[in-house]
Amino acid sequence: MRGLNREQASAYIGVSPSLFDEMVADGRMPKPKKANARTIWDRRALDRAFDRLPGGDPEEPDDWEAEL
Repeated sequence: MRGLNREQASAYIGVSPSLFDEMVADGRMPKPKKANARTIWDRRALDRAFDRLPGGDPEEPDDWEAEL
């Protein structure tokens, strides 16, 4: 599934719907698309936005992972 509603989109990136709303408002997550009355987020756009979030490189282990 490529188009996600608000609850699905927030669950997809692993945050609550209220935090997801905050992230959309401040630009960390993309704005939704409209399909008639539906508000939907593009999963690919969510992936790109998630990749830009601060934090460890997926190819480099975080400090806490190195300690395991």
